[in-house]
Amino acid sequence: MDALEAIRTRRAVKHYDADFIIPEEDEAILKEVIRHSPTSFNIQNWRILIIKDKDLRAEIRKAAWNQAQVSEASLLFLLCADLHAWDNDPVRYWADAPKEVQDILVPAIKPFYSHQKWQQRDEAMRSIGIGSQSLMIAAKAMGYDSCPMIGFDSIKVAELVNMPENFVIGMMVTVGKALSPSKPKGGFIDDAEVFYEDR
Repeated sequence: MDALEAIRTRRAVKHYDADFIIPEEDEAILKEVIRHSPTSFNIQNWRILIIKDKDLRAEIRKAAWNQAQVSEASLLFLLCADLHAWDNDPVRYWADAPKEVQDILVPAIKPFYSHQKWQQRDEAMRSIGIGSQSLMIAAKAMGYDSCPMIGFDSIKVAELVNMPENFVIGMMVTVGKALSPSKPKGGFIDDAEVFYEDR
């Protein structure tokens, strides 16, 4: 399936074949596509937990208002970001770039984020959002289904996974084989309310 078709047909799937296991090579591709998602200054601030332990998933399901997809989907991704990635040896983000590029970009990273906590969090959410969309489009293109989730107690989930203090949770994404075809989209608001030109 091409990318446009994957975008148009992707739906939030809530019920999966709990016996289906995504092959390791496909899981590796899903991880790779997230890594190809853009991040500002290439800081690669996403930190992604792939939760496979059944007992842990059962506990997370409790913290997610007992939503079935948490334990039934083949894969459960918890997409987080490191709020301090910008300050963690930023030279490494441009290690393979030409020196003239390094000399411009590396010194610009810290001043952009250092005194702006809101910018650090906004950047985290942007990166998580882009990475999540890459994951879901790739999953659909590969014949799988997915569901982005914010319906859970993020404080409880952070405790369950021993999340570091400087990490923030953006969302969970489940990936697997749907039990039945997804329902049609709910509808679109008018283009005039969405798209504007110039001002």
